[in-house]
Amino acid sequence: MLPSSQDLLNSIARELSSPESLCGLFHEHRDGDPLPSQTALAEAMDLCRSILFPGFYGKSNVNNQNLIYHMGVALEKLYVILCEQIQAGLCFSTGFDETEADGPMMSSSQEKRRYKTSELAREFISKLPMLRQTLATDVEAAYLGDPAAENYEEVVSCYPVIKAITSYRIAHELLLLGVPLIPRIITEMAHSETGIDIHPGATIGHHFTIDHGTGVVIGATCIIGNNVKLYQGVTLGAKSFPVDADGNPIKGIARHPILGNNVIVYANSTILGRIHIGNDAVIGGNIWVTEDVAPGERILQNKYQR
Repeated sequence: MLPSSQDLLNSIARELSSPESLCGLFHEHRDGDPLPSQTALAEAMDLCRSILFPGFYGKSNVNNQNLIYHMGVALEKLYVILCEQIQAGLCFSTGFDETEADGPMMSSSQEKRRYKTSELAREFISKLPMLRQTLATDVEAAYLGDPAAENYEEVVSCYPVIKAITSYRIAHELLLLGVPLIPRIITEMAHSETGIDIHPGATIGHHFTIDHGTGVVIGATCIIGNNVKLYQGVTLGAKSFPVDADGNPIKGIARHPILGNNVIVYANSTILGRIHIGNDAVIGGNIWVTEDVAPGERILQNKYQR
C-alpha cells in the first residue's frame, strides 16, 4: 500500500533534516546573526553607484545646488545597510577577533561585532573618493578604447564593464578590510548581470577596460597592471590545482597570471597559471598561453597555410 501524502511528506522532511545530508549545506540561524541579504546588498550597490556616478544612477534630478543633500542622504542609507550586512557577513568569519573590537562598555560578542561592523562601514565609506578617481580612469579607458563610443555618458550608462568593474572595485576594498562573504556575493551579482566574472581578490590597476565583456573570467590571485585592455571571452585562470597528501586542493596559493602595464588580450584567449605577461605585450585571439611572455612580444596565431 502506498503511504498517505502526509506520511510521505513527514518521511521526506525527516530525511532532508538529517545531519548526514546537511554537511556544509545548512546555516543554522541564531538571533542577531542573519544571513547577508542579496536584496539589501543590491540596494547598497545602487547607492554606491549613485554616489560614484551621480545623475546616472539614483536621483536623476540632481544638480550642483542639491548634490550635497542627495549625497548625504545616500551615504547615510549606505552606512546603515553596510552595518547590517557586514555584521551578517561576520557570522561566517572564522578569523573575527573580538579583542580587536574592544569599545567602551562592551561585554557580549554581539556588541563587539556591532562595534566592528560600524568601524568597517566607516572605513569603506572613507574610500569612496579614491574609488571614484580610479573608476574615472576606467571610464576614460573604455571611451578611448572603443571608436563606437560617442561620449563618456554613453560609457557610464551602457557599458557592462563599468558595472562589473564598479562592483569589483567595491568588493575588493571590502575584502581588503577583512569583510567575509559579502565581497564574493557582490561580484557574483555583477557576474549574473553582465557576464563578466571578476573575483574580488584579484588586483587590477587603473585605466582598465573590457571591450564587450561577455564571458571574461579573472581569477582570485590575478594581478593586472595599468592601461590593460581585455576583449570578450578572455580567461585569466589557473592550471590544474596542486593537492595535499590527502588529495585535497591546496588553497591560498598564487595560481593566476600576472599582466604587466599596457597589455592587450584579444577575444577568447586563455592565459593559465602563475605566469608573467610583460609590459606592452599583445596576445592575439583564440590563443592558449601557459608560459611567460616577454615585454613587448606579440603572440599571434600562425597564418593558415594552404
